[in-house]
Amino acid sequence: MNVFFFVFVLLFNYVFSESSIGIGYKLMVQVPGKYEIGGFIGGGYLLETKTVPNFRVALSIEGVNGKFSCSLLVFLGDVKVWDSGHYSRFYVTGKCLLEFTMDGDLRLKGPNETLGWKTGTSGQGVKRLQIQNTGNLVLMDEFNNVKWQSFNFPTDVILRGQQLDVATRLTSSRINSSMFYSFEIENNKVALYVNSGKLRYSYWNFQPSMNRSITYIKLSSKGLLLFDVKYKKIAQIPSQTVQPLKFLALKNETGNFGLYYYSPEKRKFEASFQALNNTCDLPNSCRPYGICTFSNTCSCIQILTNDKKGSYDCSEGFSEDFCSGKKAEMLEIDNVSSVLKGIPQTVNISRDACSSLCLQDCKCAAALYFRNASVEAAECYLYRLVLGLKQVDKGAGFSYMVKVPKGIGQNHEKHNLKRWILLAVGVFDGLIVMTLVGGFVYWLIKRRSRGSRSGDRIS
Repeated sequence: MNVFFFVFVLLFNYVFSESSIGIGYKLMVQVPGKYEIGGFIGGGYLLETKTVPNFRVALSIEGVNGKFSCSLLVFLGDVKVWDSGHYSRFYVTGKCLLEFTMDGDLRLKGPNETLGWKTGTSGQGVKRLQIQNTGNLVLMDEFNNVKWQSFNFPTDVILRGQQLDVATRLTSSRINSSMFYSFEIENNKVALYVNSGKLRYSYWNFQPSMNRSITYIKLSSKGLLLFDVKYKKIAQIPSQTVQPLKFLALKNETGNFGLYYYSPEKRKFEASFQALNNTCDLPNSCRPYGICTFSNTCSCIQILTNDKKGSYDCSEGFSEDFCSGKKAEMLEIDNVSSVLKGIPQTVNISRDACSSLCLQDCKCAAALYFRNASVEAAECYLYRLVLGLKQVDKGAGFSYMVKVPKGIGQNHEKHNLKRWILLAVGVFDGLIVMTLVGGFVYWLIKRRSRGSRSGDRIS
């Protein structure tokens, strides 16, 4: 499995020679006067290790959404593994200064002494900043006691040897959207979540057997290890290669997470394990109100109204404020499920009752009804996001219902509207099949035509 990371085009100066620096150190980088589309990243390296691939610490200026952000970064090769501005960006103009004060505080400052970030270690006897061979950026006193470390402030990567306690999480970047992903360590599982405002839905999890409790996790060279309160390993997500692992990463673009090793032959990082290997199992494989089909293509749930015959916007006709008094109805789509998981609102319930529960909640956007005929059980899930939809086999027992303004299908018979929506779900698969069949029939006709003309010439 290959892994694709955002590799920075670095315009950095090499200003280091050791793996540590002392108090009183300063490094300043100039900020470009004009923002250009396509972004910019540059700055200066100040620390490095002698490992292969090596860790490097850089003071960075990055162009983000028309502004310039200043942060302290740690790289493993060309992969960013830690960022001081991951949760709160420090935007600057003119210049950015990294200052290691005489009283032991590491700070980022902008023009007019504007303070953007600090370690808060003043007066603790800190004497030096060091990048360790593990990739841990640490502040130490004269007795080699660690007073601050980047391992205590995880971003979207866990490095080998790094330990995270229960209730800790990794998060993806939130630069361009209010939606973000998280990898979370809970009492009885590790799980992936998609977060939007106050909404939070899981789409993958791994649980130790016998419902054992997790106290902390740690990345080793052979896998992700889960430990209990007695420091005993209770579960493991193993690597699928003999090469030692380097890091675990939560991917900003997809929300998937994987375990990665370094290939000396290819001179790049590759995945030895990924939580989700099917495109349609990712929460944002398609846009909201889009369905991921069997052919890994997206199809909108579109509805016909009086004045239009569909729209390229998947949410057209659906995104209405039902809490303002607007009446609603539910449209049912068979053979569609959602990768978003949660606790069912109720069990042993009818489809109509499940639909009514969503209608009674003005913030509910959709409902998923699942009936397991083999055990005569039924479950109802309510959602405030229409996301992560995927096509499932006929007869799987899933029925997805979407809330729409009441009367949206008043000029269509119910079964015709439903059939049109089902057609939209499978339209891409159908086109692919028709194209293949059509191409074969055309080839067969041409072949027979050539054979007939050849027979005429021989006779």
